[in-house]
Amino acid sequence: MTEKHSFGNEPITCHAFNRDRTQVAISSSSNQVHIYALKGGAWEKVYELNEHASRVTSIDWAAQSNRIVTCAADRNAYVWQRDSAGDWKPTLVILRINRAATCVAWSPDENKFAVGSGARLISVCYFEEQNDWWVSKHIKKPIRSTVTCLAWHPNNVLLAAGSSDFKCRVFSTYIKDIDKKPDATPWGTKMPFAELMLELNTSNDCGGGWVHGVSFSPSGNKLAWVAHDSSISVADPANNPM
Repeated sequence: MTEKHSFGNEPITCHAFNRDRTQVAISSSSNQVHIYALKGGAWEKVYELNEHASRVTSIDWAAQSNRIVTCAADRNAYVWQRDSAGDWKPTLVILRINRAATCVAWSPDENKFAVGSGARLISVCYFEEQNDWWVSKHIKKPIRSTVTCLAWHPNNVLLAAGSSDFKCRVFSTYIKDIDKKPDATPWGTKMPFAELMLELNTSNDCGGGWVHGVSFSPSGNKLAWVAHDSSISVADPANNPM
């Protein structure tokens, strides 16, 4: 069943729901994020997140920890968490990028998140207890253009990324002190950090163009993505790469 709700006249560039979909975080082509709560069948603005200096490009809301992560064209990301007074407080993430951050996604265990960017790399971020901040490790090769979308495998280690170089890739994000040693998957058995598990050239292997969306199946054994030419493709490494 489809429901229609209005949040003003500005285009919504990114949004994310909380766990039970009673709240939604929205950014409308600005550096602000507005949080709305569903009250009496209508959406009411209850909070405003103001920390970014440029347009917010992506938002993700962790279902279990109730933390929000945002990234923006200002090359920054923030993790937002509610304090005892109910206010959302930001923590800066050390991304170490020199181009706009374009997309962000929490891992299934919510102990990591990934940020794609125009710097032709992916920042895999995790919390460093010793310094009380979020730090990152970079996946660079062989990405040749802006990372446009991200999706996590259910094992919390593998990460799929689509980019504007017409490629869809699967990387390992295994971090020794953060992750349990992963079991073998159809995508591969050895998974050191930044290992390229699979690379598919959309212009040769299937429909072409920028990759706009990517997602693993619930089992994690298949990968689907959509490209700029309106094509939908599925990779099944256990039987056939395409």
